[in-house]
Amino acid sequence: MFPANDIVQFRQNFRGSLVLPNDFEYQRARAVWNGMVDKRPAGIAYCVSPADVVNALEFARAQKMAVAVRSGGHNIAGNSVCEGGVVIDLSRMKRVEIDPERRIICGAAGLTLGEFDAATQNFGLATTMGVNSDTGMAGLTLGGGFGKLGRAYGLACDNLLSAEIVTADGRILHANETENSDLFWGIRGGGGNFGVATSLTFRLHPIGREMLRASFAYDQAHARDAMRFYRDLAAGAPDEVSADAGISMGSSGEPVFGITLCYAGPAKEGAAVFDRLLAPLRATVRATEENLGLTPYLAIQSAGDAVFPRGHRYCWKAQFLHQISDELIDVLLGRFRLSPSPRALVVFQHVGGAIARVSPDATAYVNRDAAFDCFPISIWDAPADDPANSAWVRELWTAVRPFSTGGVYVNNLGDEGDERVCAAYGDNLPRLIALKDKYDPTNVFCRNQNIRPSVCR
Repeated sequence: MFPANDIVQFRQNFRGSLVLPNDFEYQRARAVWNGMVDKRPAGIAYCVSPADVVNALEFARAQKMAVAVRSGGHNIAGNSVCEGGVVIDLSRMKRVEIDPERRIICGAAGLTLGEFDAATQNFGLATTMGVNSDTGMAGLTLGGGFGKLGRAYGLACDNLLSAEIVTADGRILHANETENSDLFWGIRGGGGNFGVATSLTFRLHPIGREMLRASFAYDQAHARDAMRFYRDLAAGAPDEVSADAGISMGSSGEPVFGITLCYAGPAKEGAAVFDRLLAPLRATVRATEENLGLTPYLAIQSAGDAVFPRGHRYCWKAQFLHQISDELIDVLLGRFRLSPSPRALVVFQHVGGAIARVSPDATAYVNRDAAFDCFPISIWDAPADDPANSAWVRELWTAVRPFSTGGVYVNNLGDEGDERVCAAYGDNLPRLIALKDKYDPTNVFCRNQNIRPSVCR
């Protein structure tokens, strides 16, 4: 608990609101997306300005308390809330400025992906963002930022033009290619290790308000053949095509395989591309369900909401793949049947394209050569089922490990230790450690996928 006098003094200079354990809204305020996370911070500081962030940092430092930073609170590990510390919550910072002529948006760090996309779609514009609308825009971007537009236009962080950052010592800095360029390099994939991003400015692209989308489902009898065709389809797809896929449990209790294609370009052109890519599949494997048509971009961008609602219990472990071999397909289909949850999934996110054409050392995001991000997910509700579901995820991930690149997307990391953080940053890690030494030498920002400064190693 904080001394009463300190709280009074803090609130005099704080425009936002401070929620404490005895407050009525505390239980709701401490909750994050993953129901597995049950942490009780000493206080949650809802900031409304960069000055509030500075004040909250100073307050936490004066109290000698840990700091966590939260925007959407959507990460699997629950790093955006801490036990017994101060949560700097940005979710009430919602300012948006768009220049449709220059195709630029500046958004405050409290925006969710849904709010960000809705603002850009007013002008038929967009940039790469994920497909859960309640994810925080800032956290997604700082870790890299996958999305349906990634193969056409690069990661979210590849479209970042500048950022406003509050550093551990309370400075408010602007980072771009010419100003604090080393920091700008680090925040494009380095997560929240170097400061609190309070606003981000992005390049936008003219995509209209609809995209051509196709989806297919294959029953257990045809899943293996469909996965082989998916592998070849994804490898031969142009950059405008995002081809994601997944294994799920069908109503019969057997694995089924689904494919979703999106085209970032004119619909007529996309239809011809889809026909070419899908012809071998349609000629050989019968789908149990097929849908093709123009879909509102905002619907595509929120497609994950129904599958991943807040408050359920989640576990996943991710790794990158260069390819999907026949042996890997057999491993996945065989082990998927052992899932203790009927809502389990194995996800393939299609990467490459424009993402791969950026040099691995151009930004902190290093795993540019991957073709797929692959990860098992288990979703359940009862705490008693935690051990079985977590064990299944670990075991399936371990079985896939021999087929992986060894790399991992930092935004898909759970609480997995230093070795996996190293796998996320690869050859860029020494440069990131040097950057941490410069901007956060005492590791104030450690409730994340932590790049520890030299003094902590």
